[in-house]
Amino acid sequence: MAERRRSLISFAEIASLAKVERPVATTWARRYIDFPQPISRDRGRPLFDSEQVVSWLLETGRGNADPGTLQAELALHSLSAWRDRLPASALVATLTSLICLRHHLDAPLSTTSWEALVGHAARVDFDDAHLLSELNGLPADDGAELAGLADDLVDAAYTTGGAFEWVLDKCHHLGAGQMVVDEPAPLVSQMLTQLSGAATLSEGSIVVMPYVRTGGLLASVHEQAPEHSFVAADPDPAMARLTRRRMFVHGLTDLHFEVADGHEPNIDTWGDPDLVVCALPYEPAETRRAHLVLTRIASLVDWLDQDRVAVVLGPADALAQPLAPHEDADLLRRWFLTEGLLKAVVSLPEGVFRHRPGYRAAVWVLSRTPEKRRTGLVLLADLSSIPLSEQSVDTLVADVDIFRAAGWNEDRRHAVRHGVILPIQVLNDRPGTALTPRHRPREIRHTEAVRERPARIAELEIEFAKLMRQEPAVLRVRAIERQGGQAVRTSVARMLKERRIRKVPGHRVKDEHLSTDGDLVVITPEEVLGRTPLGGHRIDLLAFTQAFEHGALTRPGDIVITANPELGALVDSEGSSVVAYPARILRARPDAERPVLPRVLAALLRAAAAEHRRVEGALRVPRRLEELLIPELAPDEAERYDTLLAEIDRLGSLLRKQAATLAALDQLTAAGMADGTLTII
Repeated sequence: MAERRRSLISFAEIASLAKVERPVATTWARRYIDFPQPISRDRGRPLFDSEQVVSWLLETGRGNADPGTLQAELALHSLSAWRDRLPASALVATLTSLICLRHHLDAPLSTTSWEALVGHAARVDFDDAHLLSELNGLPADDGAELAGLADDLVDAAYTTGGAFEWVLDKCHHLGAGQMVVDEPAPLVSQMLTQLSGAATLSEGSIVVMPYVRTGGLLASVHEQAPEHSFVAADPDPAMARLTRRRMFVHGLTDLHFEVADGHEPNIDTWGDPDLVVCALPYEPAETRRAHLVLTRIASLVDWLDQDRVAVVLGPADALAQPLAPHEDADLLRRWFLTEGLLKAVVSLPEGVFRHRPGYRAAVWVLSRTPEKRRTGLVLLADLSSIPLSEQSVDTLVADVDIFRAAGWNEDRRHAVRHGVILPIQVLNDRPGTALTPRHRPREIRHTEAVRERPARIAELEIEFAKLMRQEPAVLRVRAIERQGGQAVRTSVARMLKERRIRKVPGHRVKDEHLSTDGDLVVITPEEVLGRTPLGGHRIDLLAFTQAFEHGALTRPGDIVITANPELGALVDSEGSSVVAYPARILRARPDAERPVLPRVLAALLRAAAAEHRRVEGALRVPRRLEELLIPELAPDEAERYDTLLAEIDRLGSLLRKQAATLAALDQLTAAGMADGTLTII
């Protein structure tokens, strides 16, 4: 067996591996004498042996990554180094073949010589259908090392199926993103599986899937209905081989599935399909033709016997959006309607394919219904402006399932929540019309929140009237030109040295801890710079105390400052807030010989920072906060300025409340007028 090559990682990669912030890794190396020593340097950067680092993390329990993830991420990092030695697609093919071979052998690979492993591969894949070619010709040392990495992945994932899915999920990281670029997002595959009703079919049903790609959709259907047989195909032989490997590691045998090389599955030897599920391959808009897309779907429908279902994911411009009236594409699309084949059309938002974020797709649910039982109805649903989530998918699936259970007829006991059920004739009478609902369903429009709109509008009117009755005093600044020269200037650094103020660091709050309804307000640089209203970021008290054992909240009058991306200062009048790094706190010392007033200091700092803004193209502001010079105001002058600033804050708060009330009135009224639930008398 070849000795495993050392994999070197930097501090940044250690932090990513341990799921901590970048400075934490540097702190570990400085604070703990047992931390691994660097074994080389790259342009001044220390590089560490990745296995030594992982061993240290496992022994000490430091970091936020669980042990299995650590081992898997270490294997991934080692695999990244192979990108210079094997083409990315070949690396993924070889690694998945080794994982599949381990599944066949049900034993670790690294305990066997490479020549013996290739011999085993020749026996389990005697017709070279899924893994023998990927392993043949690989040098023995390289093969043995990759076999060890495959073992590491399986051990970390506990199963060969889990390791296989993990490799495919990391294809982009390994440089093989082109292999999975046409795979729908996992939630979309789950939606197609549920819409197909695969789980309701009798045991041993035949599921057909052309254009199977890497088999993500096929794996989703198999997970929901493992007792069926699967017949698939893909025009790319490499994809077909990969799918065969994927199905083997997920427990299927070649008695229950077949993946053909080509555009059409081998249906003749399996019999008529009970279900067809298909995600049509992506085509660029410049070459995509709606008529060809619809012709391809028509060929899939030819496989359907009576009452059998097909679910097809394809481009929305062919399946749902308007077409040129009376042209071939429009005539063919209306043929699906008049023949009673098209039962449901679902428009999806962009992002259905994770790596093609601008591609808009739609789903067709088709079924061949005898003419006597055709209802002449079709369900049109529009999710194009609704984020796909477990809840929205479940709601859509329930709508389609109830429509199907009623014999593709409307069930008066159930209101369709994401669409409408229309007579086919309405669409046929409008050549080229879009297959999307023109209006929101009445049941959606008249929800409890909608019915409460008039009352809420009346409450806002009363609230605005109260705010308007708060007559503000006339604001008089009484500013005149200073006589006798400028005031003496000081700096933040000098004030810190004189112990008139002190700095308190911010907390490294993670994004997953932030919410909009937590117990504590979080002040980030966005709030300090006025780009986000105060209170927009919050954190639960329990999450804060768990994440920061010695965390501290602000006190009333603390000045929250930031230098990134600009210099800014904000006075926290209420206190009890969490300051998020890189923001930090300047806290005035009331017992100082010459105490400072927080509002005055913050205003002077903002004015000084405005003179030293970061220029375009620069990485940082030209002067540090400690270097800013501000005037040293006399106590009586500072008091008068503080009174003025307090009045400005009060009036600003009142105006913001008035503006927010008007904005809420505008939004509620516009929403009601737009959906037809409100009118003005």
